[in-house]
Parts: sequence; C-alpha cells; structure tokens
Amino acid sequence: MPGVASETRQPCPDCGAEIRGDSRFALWCAACDWNVDPGQPQPDGGPLDRAVRAAARRHGQRLLAEMLSGQALRPRRDASAVAATALALIVHGVTLALAVGGVWCVVAGWGGVGVVAGVVLLVLFWALAPRVRRPPEDRPVLFRADAPELFALVDEVARAVGTRSVHAVAVDGSINAHVMTYGARGRRLLVLGMPLWEVLTPEERIALLGHELAHYANGDTRNGLVVGTAVRTLALWHHTLQPLPDPSGIELAVNALYVLPRLVVRGLLVLFVRLTSRAGTRAEYLADRLAARTASTQATVGLMDRLLTTHSLAVLLRSEANRAALGGSRSAREAKARADELWALLTAFAASIPEHEYERQRRAGARRGHQVDATHPPTHLRRACLLAGEPLPAAVVPQHHRSERIATELAAARTDVARRLLRDGLVD
Repeated sequence: MPGVASETRQPCPDCGAEIRGDSRFALWCAACDWNVDPGQPQPDGGPLDRAVRAAARRHGQRLLAEMLSGQALRPRRDASAVAATALALIVHGVTLALAVGGVWCVVAGWGGVGVVAGVVLLVLFWALAPRVRRPPEDRPVLFRADAPELFALVDEVARAVGTRSVHAVAVDGSINAHVMTYGARGRRLLVLGMPLWEVLTPEERIALLGHELAHYANGDTRNGLVVGTAVRTLALWHHTLQPLPDPSGIELAVNALYVLPRLVVRGLLVLFVRLTSRAGTRAEYLADRLAARTASTQATVGLMDRLLTTHSLAVLLRSEANRAALGGSRSAREAKARADELWALLTAFAASIPEHEYERQRRAGARRGHQVDATHPPTHLRRACLLAGEPLPAAVVPQHHRSERIATELAAARTDVARRLLRDGLVD
C-alpha cells in the first residue's frame, strides 16, 4: 500500500464495467461491488450464529431508527444495563466475601486452622481485588502546567458538551482516542493517539475531543465505577487462572482445577459484553451528536471518514517501522529527523487517499452490518445519522494561534511517540 500512487484500469470480472483505481488500495467495482470487501471472512452458517447476527442486526436497525427519529436523545437505562449493574454487584460481592471471610476466620482462630484459612482468603482478596488505575507510565502524560493551550481547548470543548474537563492528557501511538478515570478520586484522563491527531484538521480534532468527552456527559455504563471495575476484576481473574506453562505433575493438576473457573469467568466477561453493547452503541450515537453540536456536523462527518482509514494508516506505520529497522542505528539528531519525517509522511498519505477508497470502506461496512461484539455502531451508519439531520454549526471554532501553540506543547511527546513507533512498530 505505501509508495507512489498510480492509476490502474481493468474490466470488472463480474459485470465487465471499467474499473479505475489507486494501486495502493484494493481494486473494486462501483457498479456491482466486486471485491468491495476482500478481507472479510465468510461467516459461519450455523443456525445459532445466524440467529445471533440477526438479533444484532435488528437491534442496530431499531436503534438507528430511534436516533433518526429523535427518540434516543438521552442515554437510557434499559433491562440490559440493569442486569449488567446487578452482575457487577455480584462480582464485587464475591471479592468482598473473600475479605470478610478471611477476617472472620482469623478472628475465630479454630486452634490455628482458621488463621491459616483466613490468611489464604485475605491473600486471594488482595490478589483478585480491583486495582485503582494509575496514569500510564509507558507514554507521555501532560498536565495543565505542561500544556496550557491544549487544556484550554479541552476545557472549552468540555463546557460545550456539558461536562467537567480532564485532569491529564496521555499521548500514545494508537490510531484512536479514549477517556478513562484513574486514582482513588476518579480523576479523568484523555488518551490521544498521535497518529490519529496528526491526520485530522483542527475542526476534526475538536470533533474528536467532543466525542470523547461526551462519554463522560452521557454516563456511559461501560466506563462507570460499578460495571467498569467489575469488568477489570473479571479480566484480572481470567489472567490469574491462565494455565501454567510447561507444568510439572502438581502444576498439571492445578491447571486442571483452573479449567472450570476460567470458563465461568470467561463466560461472565462475554455476558458483560452482550449486556453493555446496546447501551454502548447508543452512547456512541449520542457522543457523535454532541460532537456535531460542538465542532459542526461537517467536521464530525470528516472525523468519521478518517476513522474509515485507520487500517491503511496502520499498514503505513508498520511499513515505516520495518524500513527503519533495516536502516540500523542512527544518531540522536538523525532519529529526531526521522521521527518528524514520519508525521509528514503520514499526513501526506492521509491527504492523498482518494474518495473511491472512502466509498469502498462505507460499502464494505454496510455489507458487514452490525457485529455482535462490536463496541461501536458501523461507521457508515454513524455518518449517515449525522447527515440525516439539519447541519449544525460549530460551537467551538479553532484558532490559528492556539493550534500553533498546541503543536509546540505536543512537540516533545510527538517526537517520543514517533521514535517508539519506528523502534517497536506497535500500532493499536
């Protein structure tokens, strides 16, 4: 895919229409959709899988209809959300029971046996209890003193969305962005993927900030204190119950004992995904709507289009990482120049993606439909939902001087992330 673009022409193998395309992308026919989604695997034809996919499709269509009619203007706490909260409370109850049982056994004593049993239960509680999140240590983290102009923009977007701002901003190499909480006081953290930030226009960046901060305003169940910590607890349990590698005789027996609990925990994780997916897809539509009110409909639609190209951007970044690895070691000055060159190359590549590639991605998304375990609605439907209503103007307008100052504040993190990408080739 990376490289010099050249036009390709050929007749469609199915309908015979002339196909014109870009050599960097999949060649497909706009007349009959031949090869429109070459990487899509064939779905399993089992009756249960077909029924689950049909249910996901029906829910997706019903939710889209609600959004288009204006019925789903606010997040709703439906039966699935209530069930997810109840299940989360049970998970936390099990964790608390370990602590209570451990203390009770230690106090009871029972000639020393209770003390041993209590210590074991307390150790299990300590090992399996949910951990308070901390700011990431493997990526640059900026606070208000480090980036006053960036935080001023985030603050303005937060006010437009109707929520509190964040306490910190982390920058990484993902082609994505998300929000989370950290610390015992539930401080807010915005994580910006520098590859995505670099290819967006100033208006689209405001739309991205508006969408992510809207998840705080919407009260997204998936990121809530009760459900979010329960999911992380189950993930910790599942990791703890993984089979021991190269087991001895005793360890083989331990692995056998782990099988059933691991299957139960995995089943609970899958159930959480099912129960929260409906509220999650609604929250994404609502976040898109708030982003459009903040940055304008046009800017938010532009953001949706950029999100269609994340795979292409990831391929380019991995290709550049491989090329850097073949080039061998460099001096510090050469490494910085190569890091700056990476962002220029990525931005130029994103700007050169032709319209017919965006259209192919939209049609491919329409063919795939609603995925059962997807945390987001299909991008083409999010885009269509935005375009169905009256175009909204921007409440927050980018300022050239602010954009320049933000670029200066992000310069060190920008270089650090590029060096990591070129060194490790890890793109999320």
